[in-house]
Amino acid sequence: MIGGGQGAFIGAVHRLAAALDGQYELVAGAFSSNPDTSRATGRELGLAPERVYGSFQELIEQEKARPESERVQVISIVTPNYLHFAPAKLALESGFDVVVDKPITFSLAEARELAAVLKATGRHLALTHTYTGYPMVKEAKALVASGALGQIRKVYVEYPQGWLSTFAEGDSGNKQAGWRTDPSKSGIAGAMGDIGTHAFNLLEYVTGLQVEKLCADINTVVPGRQLDDDGAVLLRLSGGASGVLVATQVAAGAENNLRLRVYGTLGGLDWQQEDNNSLVVRWPDRPAETRRTGGAYVSAAAAHNTRVPAGHPEGYLEAFANIYRNFALTLQAAHAGQAATPEMRDYPGIADGLRGMAFIETVIASGRSEQKWTDFPTIES
Repeated sequence: MIGGGQGAFIGAVHRLAAALDGQYELVAGAFSSNPDTSRATGRELGLAPERVYGSFQELIEQEKARPESERVQVISIVTPNYLHFAPAKLALESGFDVVVDKPITFSLAEARELAAVLKATGRHLALTHTYTGYPMVKEAKALVASGALGQIRKVYVEYPQGWLSTFAEGDSGNKQAGWRTDPSKSGIAGAMGDIGTHAFNLLEYVTGLQVEKLCADINTVVPGRQLDDDGAVLLRLSGGASGVLVATQVAAGAENNLRLRVYGTLGGLDWQQEDNNSLVVRWPDRPAETRRTGGAYVSAAAAHNTRVPAGHPEGYLEAFANIYRNFALTLQAAHAGQAATPEMRDYPGIADGLRGMAFIETVIASGRSEQKWTDFPTIES
């Protein structure tokens, strides 16, 4: 692991997710740019001192020098946005597969370069867009793909948070607020980069449609803040559908209730994270139905990503773990010379990373433009 040292909450989430199914063992890390912090984290995690490194370069170089049977196989990158590209590029070029937190890089230009490196090296990469890992999100995707909802006409996706409704970055002890609102570390977007990308990814994942044009209203509400903390986006999608995306971090009292509603010619669906084990399906001519995680009637994709019987709640950590597990199963199949099943291959990757970065740059460009409606760039992967 690169990053995820003391005080970094997402590192612990990654470690729990990776360990949940017994497919990974954490054996090495460069947990901080501060070597003392890295070593202290390594001690807390019970790692061998000689495999706790002071920099990502040192980790990659020394692990690469180990015999193949001893070196790490996957490198997980859980640093702030501006520190994704360099370690991911070096890891891929050094023969390691990579898991990287979203957004994939600091800019679309970096993402395009990383995609070229990935293709040239023939390695594998997973991107932790967590919410696609929920079983009922898999069920929603399968339902749309089956044609049960008919042609998709309208999509609403919203992600309200309230943790940045005050100038939290002014508190020197709030590391999360500090780097996420700093353009030199986060990039050109704040809320739209941090959670807007999740909403965008969820919308495209479930519907199978792609954003072709958008019109954004981007706001910085809290005085003194350098990046956006609120915004709404009108979307025009492939196939003639339209949509609305809302992402805000100034909705005081809101937690993390990401919600997606999809409406077609024959019916609609409604999923939200606060009740993530339920998927509500609505019909114009009969009562609404609620599908539940673990039900005997769910799709193969939903069943593959479910661990316990119906009624036993599965949540955020399990959704996160599904990305790690599916990536591990895909790598194991590749090492064995076998083809991974569609369920194994169902994790976010480089294509999602490219489109996420394109979304960030397009939505900010639209927000700054008087013309507003802005074409989505062509993405090849």
